[in-house]
Amino acid sequence: MFPMMSVSPGMMSPYPWLKELKPEERGLYLIHLLVTCANHVATGSLENANIALDQISHLASPDGDTMQRIASYFSEALADRILRTWPGIYKAFRSTRITIVAEQILARKMFSEFLPFMKVAFVITNQAIVEAMEGEKMVHVIDLNASEPAQWCALIQDLSARPEGPPHLRITGIHQQKEVLEQMARVLTEEAEKLDIPFQFNPIVSKLENLDFEKLRVKTGEALAISSIMQLHSLLASDSELRKKSLPMPMNAAGVHLQRVNQMNQRSSQDLIEKDMVNSRSPSNESASSSPLSSIPLSNMDSFLNALWGLSPKVMVVTEQDSDHNGTSLMERISESLYFYAALFDSLESTLPRTSLERLRMEKILGEEIKNIIACEGAERKERHEKLEKWAQRFDFSGFVNVHLSYYAMLQANKLLQGYNCDGYKIKEENGCVVICWQDRPLLAVSAWRFRRGIHD
Repeated sequence: MFPMMSVSPGMMSPYPWLKELKPEERGLYLIHLLVTCANHVATGSLENANIALDQISHLASPDGDTMQRIASYFSEALADRILRTWPGIYKAFRSTRITIVAEQILARKMFSEFLPFMKVAFVITNQAIVEAMEGEKMVHVIDLNASEPAQWCALIQDLSARPEGPPHLRITGIHQQKEVLEQMARVLTEEAEKLDIPFQFNPIVSKLENLDFEKLRVKTGEALAISSIMQLHSLLASDSELRKKSLPMPMNAAGVHLQRVNQMNQRSSQDLIEKDMVNSRSPSNESASSSPLSSIPLSNMDSFLNALWGLSPKVMVVTEQDSDHNGTSLMERISESLYFYAALFDSLESTLPRTSLERLRMEKILGEEIKNIIACEGAERKERHEKLEKWAQRFDFSGFVNVHLSYYAMLQANKLLQGYNCDGYKIKEENGCVVICWQDRPLLAVSAWRFRRGIHD
């Protein structure tokens, strides 16, 4: 690609010719550098990785165009991975860093405010619950990540409008932060009182992997619904050592794949996406996705899903990132994640100006996800997103049967998207599930499941 611009130890800083690159050339070269740097990191060639990172620093910018912003966060993730090879330096470098939970919660609320993805997931989830609970007098909803009261305020309003009258509603919310649950309890109780609906809120302060199922207090006679929005993938981390090893993505396949990410962002449309998904998938990706799930021992995930099955839910609605970021090789993960996050960053580019502080906050949260995918390994790597078909196999194996999402749910979701006046947001039906896309790139998948008797008898 760049015969006169290859990364070599002899190249002198500050690389004055980099400033002469046009935007499209700059984007292509950033991808070239990211692929080269990732390959050096994967092979332990840290001196060459450092040279590549130095060049990236002269081109990338967290407040530049889409490709410059993406390159900033991916280069930070690769640098973080390098630092982890020296645990003492890494720990000392981060010793005074404080994670402000309130800032993270605020940034995540901004995703719901400025982008439609979460709102669409809420609408589809609530509609599936309302349909499953038709005629039920006692309804219990378990929220595996109770951080957004707006979703359940909308459900309370929907249930209050039932022709047969509202049920007795109990919501169990699970979250690591007590303050988040307390705020949710206040908001939902006020909404239920305003609409005169019998209501209880059961807060559980816990990480999902440490959840005590006895505290859910599921009662006989209750119709149970479970909602999980972008949570279950984190449970795959504790089973990481049991996973089958996959082959690394060939370097040339990764380069072609990432080059098309830049084309996606430089052009006004993403017509290349569908062709890319068919033509540039590497043999290692294909073999990994087609291997039977039963050959991958996932003991902790299995036990968690078996425990959910044991609660006999009438409906369980699951939203997950629809992308494969759980490969064992670094090259595979950087390729898949760059393609996925390029679409997310592109949607932000179409929504907010480059100088927007809200946009910067949201991109920093996405940057932390990127860092976890690229820099972390083992149980520390929580962002293990997988494709819808793998989740479908997993749920089926655990005793759940798919519930097709209704046409009315699709209509509601489409109506919501139309309110954003942007052609980039799309939804499509896939085997009774809903896939939320930017252009034609799948980002989130929403699926509904119900308890199937006899599977564990």
